[in-house]
Amino acid sequence: MQQKQSTREMENVDEIESGTTTLGIVFENGVVLAADNRATMGNLKVSKSAQKVFKIEDNIGITIAGSVGDAQRLIRLVRAELKLYKLETKEISVKGASTLLSNILQGSKMMPFMNQFVIGGIDKDGGVVYDLDPLGGLMDHEEYTATGSGSLTAFGVLEDSYEEEMNKEEAIKLAVRAVQAASERDIASGDGIDVVTITEEESFQEVDKEDVEEYLEN
Repeated sequence: MQQKQSTREMENVDEIESGTTTLGIVFENGVVLAADNRATMGNLKVSKSAQKVFKIEDNIGITIAGSVGDAQRLIRLVRAELKLYKLETKEISVKGASTLLSNILQGSKMMPFMNQFVIGGIDKDGGVVYDLDPLGGLMDHEEYTATGSGSLTAFGVLEDSYEEEMNKEEAIKLAVRAVQAASERDIASGDGIDVVTITEEESFQEVDKEDVEEYLEN
């Protein structure tokens, strides 16, 4: 019985790939994280203002795809663990935060959290983004990555237009264009875009909705 239950749970992992478009882009002085605002339950649109980009630390942010309840629980857990860690070391790296979440996901692989994540931020060597699957698989990316059901379209835009040493404005424009392109093709993505930037000078900053709208119009 346990084996059948575990197999069924593992089959359900594929379901997390529907429901959103999130991405992370590395530019010359930092990282851009972006996500759409639509939340769905099957064929039902349950929210047009869902938050999918969160601050973990001043130098680290995270995007979520998949189960909202699972993601909220994991973010609370990671924040609490990092606060304890910070009291001891006073320094938190993007790799350290990503590894922590990876270990949590790996420890729950028999009953996995239904999520994909992108973690991005500033380390001593500059900007970096990581993506994590529901079983804790961790991959680092020096340029960009994307998750969710709209990620295939987003990847097409990113691969076509990404350039090394992009500045912040160029990276924001590319992030907005990639999420918007995914929203036009993926029915589970849409209803606006949240964008944040993380730099050493400004730390975690949300891009104004009005500025995002201007990028969309142009």
